[in-house]
Amino acid sequence: MVERLTVLFFIILCLLLGFYLILSPWDTLFGNWSDNYLLALVSDGAGLPVLQRTVTSNWFRGAVTGLGVLNIVIAFWEIAHFEKSAALLREHDHKRAGK
Repeated sequence: MVERLTVLFFIILCLLLGFYLILSPWDTLFGNWSDNYLLALVSDGAGLPVLQRTVTSNWFRGAVTGLGVLNIVIAFWEIAHFEKSAALLREHDHKRAGK
């Protein structure tokens, strides 16, 4: 039962993280991507203004969105192989208990 819950929580985590990574660079719901105080502080403190320009570029936003899509794909793969993943976790747990 614990193995099934572990796989289920992993699927939920991948879906939520994927949707966040897809939406956050483009949507103002999470705040404006380019108005990041921490990013400005780090880039000014390190003397690297190119860092802030890179992170706020559309190329970087696209890369973050790509990571979100990858998380969604992993979640759907786990959904398709749910029983196999739970069985592998169960088998691994039995091996550890036997040692």
